Amino acid sequence: MSTALGQPSAVAIGFFLAFIAVTLGITWWAARRTHTTSHFYAAGRTITGFQNGLALAGDYMSAASFLGIAGLVSLSGFDGLIYSTGWLVGWPVVLFLIAEPLRNLGKYTFADVVAYRMRPRPVRICAAIGTLTTVVFYLIAQMVGAGNLIRLMFGLPYEAAVLVVGVVMLAYVLFGGMIATTWVQIVKAVLLLSGALILTVLVLARFGFNPVALFSAAADRYGAAVLTPGQLVSNPWDAVSLGLALMFGTAGLPHILMRFYTVPDARAARASVFYATGFIGFFYLLTFILGFGAMVLVGQDAIRAVDRGGNMAAPLLAEVLGGTAFLGFIAAVAFATILAVVAGLTLSGAAALSHDLWVNVVRHGDASEREQFRVARLATVVLGAIAIVLGVTFKGQNVAFMVGLAFAVAASANFPALFLSMFWRRFSTAGAVASMTTGTVSAVLLIYLSPTLQIDVLHHTSALFPLRNPGVITLPLAFLTGAVASIWPDSVSEARFAEVERRALLGVVGE
Repeated sequence: MSTALGQPSAVAIGFFLAFIAVTLGITWWAARRTHTTSHFYAAGRTITGFQNGLALAGDYMSAASFLGIAGLVSLSGFDGLIYSTGWLVGWPVVLFLIAEPLRNLGKYTFADVVAYRMRPRPVRICAAIGTLTTVVFYLIAQMVGAGNLIRLMFGLPYEAAVLVVGVVMLAYVLFGGMIATTWVQIVKAVLLLSGALILTVLVLARFGFNPVALFSAAADRYGAAVLTPGQLVSNPWDAVSLGLALMFGTAGLPHILMRFYTVPDARAARASVFYATGFIGFFYLLTFILGFGAMVLVGQDAIRAVDRGGNMAAPLLAEVLGGTAFLGFIAAVAFATILAVVAGLTLSGAAALSHDLWVNVVRHGDASEREQFRVARLATVVLGAIAIVLGVTFKGQNVAFMVGLAFAVAASANFPALFLSMFWRRFSTAGAVASMTTGTVSAVLLIYLSPTLQIDVLHHTSALFPLRNPGVITLPLAFLTGAVASIWPDSVSEARFAEVERRALLGVVGE
């Protein structure tokens, strides 16, 4: 099929510039209200549960959700849904185990919770390393998706497209902080849900609003195998490992955990998870239709011809169904998706560098408001530069795969220590350090040795570690090392556990 993707489009550029203008207006408005570190990191804790639910959905429905899953389903069929299922089922874990105690115990980062009853310096160092590692892996996926999208919208070189995204994102975070990031995410969530719904309705209209007819058309064209598991993940251990990473990684993502500090209390934190789960679940149902719609209406060969990772399946489908104008709208929505997530990731990474490392480790908690503000903005610039470099380096990878690896790091490095610190009295400083260190190092090492990096990226003929996602090894290993290292008594941690329980349950605001 012929496509306008790759050629400058006045309509696409118009939608793109309109979104940039609206969000820069939000940033200008937010910058006038961002005066303290509480505003910069937590939006002054003034966001309502419904607003935060939309923002959480906007933060979570990333390039991997919209571009990556639709692409995987279009190229692999049924198996592409393992990502949307895994990402969705992680939210009950957040709702029932994480949201309320996290809001009551912390201030800006999840390291506040883990370090609450322990020796703070070693815990914060390890937590910051885990946070930054997760952020880096997640940023790769977003920047790759963004680079491809802007390249195809404007006809720019891929590297220049990545640079454009990095610069615009820095403007949001540097000047507007969490207030701007929150409202950009809310706008993005509304646009994404609306765009995906319209696209789904147009797909189903081609098949008499009968999803079975769509799936039958896919089977007739590509064989019944597209409706059965095994096209993408054929090894059962790979499926289990990926599922564990996606489910528990949600509860360890620093940019998601950070959102619970933007609401005024624990009740609003719970409400925000409830709303977010509804929005996200609805969206993932739509990606199922979009993937199969692209498979049938666009064709796998045409999708691969534009982007071998399949990331442009949804924009190509929009062009088939609604022409260049609708392509421009969907491309702008996808750009909004990426930009909002990159802003949230950068903000959480900056919080780890400035709040956890600089203020609480280097300065021992003795830093002025002005100094904290300055360091936070400097950390944002550093992370923005890193995001640009990583986006260029990992050109051409499917973004859903890359985000799956970020979830493996989050599930291994962050979730075990966070969970044990809140619910196990015997958990000690040594246990927290051992758990976070082991989770981070083992996840990164096994990802490096896996086929995902050795074969797909480095083009070697084989890989030492057979699984594409290490979650089934690294998650239990992080729990085990945390438990073993906590055998030796830690009287300080045990003595403060009663305070942790009381504060987590009674809803004392952690300011």
